[in-house]
Amino acid sequence: MALIVQKFGGSSVKDAECINRVAGIVADTYSEGNDVIVVVSAQGDTTDDLIDKANEINPKHSRREHDMLVSAGEQISIALLAMAIEKLGLPVVSLLGWQAGFSTNSSYTMARIKKIDKERLHNELDAHKIIVVAGFQGLNKYDDITTLGRGGSDTSAVALAAALHADKCQIFTDVTGVYTTDPRKVSGAIKLNEITYDEMLELATCGAQVLNNRSVEMAKKYNVELEVLSSIKREPGTIVKEAIKVEKMLIRGVAKDNDVARISVLKLEDIPGVAFKLFSKLAARKINVDIILQSVGRDGTKDITFTVPEAMAEQAKEATLEAFPNLLDDEVLIDTNVSKISIVGAGMETHPGTASQMFEALYDAGINIQMISTSEIKISVLVAKSDAERAVSAVHESFFPED
Repeated sequence: MALIVQKFGGSSVKDAECINRVAGIVADTYSEGNDVIVVVSAQGDTTDDLIDKANEINPKHSRREHDMLVSAGEQISIALLAMAIEKLGLPVVSLLGWQAGFSTNSSYTMARIKKIDKERLHNELDAHKIIVVAGFQGLNKYDDITTLGRGGSDTSAVALAAALHADKCQIFTDVTGVYTTDPRKVSGAIKLNEITYDEMLELATCGAQVLNNRSVEMAKKYNVELEVLSSIKREPGTIVKEAIKVEKMLIRGVAKDNDVARISVLKLEDIPGVAFKLFSKLAARKINVDIILQSVGRDGTKDITFTVPEAMAEQAKEATLEAFPNLLDDEVLIDTNVSKISIVGAGMETHPGTASQMFEALYDAGINIQMISTSEIKISVLVAKSDAERAVSAVHESFFPED
């Protein structure tokens, strides 16, 4: 008997037909003699609808009340799925995050899991029940409900798999696995049979929405075997694992991230400690910085340009002006009309020409590159948002020609 953790996203449980389909998948897994824990997101666009309601009442609502509201979406979906499984004659119990033992810190809307109390889970499994858990949520030391941030249900599922030493963690989506790029946007996208944790983490961080990056980090840390597969088509998915033996460098995928803002800080003094002063202020506000570019000093000044998530752009500007009070408002520029395009693949560093091939594809498509960032397994460029779709298609076609 194996322990299988299965996670279903909002699109997989968006209506009665989908919920009954998911119940069938869970029932089949259970009937094969497995213990099953199911992690479920809120239905369809429920979370976005709840956020809209909150903003109608109070656009400046507290993060605590935000979590209290949006956590309701998962309560609905777990109860409905449990009812569908009951209808099939199988033993089942639905649990909210705190009932499933999730303890978190107190960073409302972006909480981190501190521990999972497994007693209730073990008791329900010992009673041979299917457990349906509300993803994305937990309880802090003040007994307040917290949420884990966008994609948090993936993290909930992997955390359960790690804590209970599950044999497999399956992430069900509306696509049949991990593709070289979004198959809904690019017809030539190719499904991957397997991908490494590091490659998947880079793709997730660079905008691929098939898996949450925190869940991949956790899966790698605790060596949880992940499988990404479809909740609609019954076929094998993509295995995310530690290492893949290959003889040559392979580009695993092309990702696009539209949630980007470019901040340009002009006329900074060209003296030691300026970068530290700037980025320590950003870090203090928990603003994630991605690509960084510093100009060569000239006439005693230099410019620093960096990217942050679009929602943090104004906070980043405030932090910058706080760090350098002598800067004028128009010397800290925000540009949200940009997108990040990335290619990911193991072994890039030892295979010359990869960057050149990417840049050539963008040149042939008439797309200007604004910034460049590289690592051992990733090359990212910043382009105008209006060019993003064409950029993905051009780069993908270069590395994965359809013929």
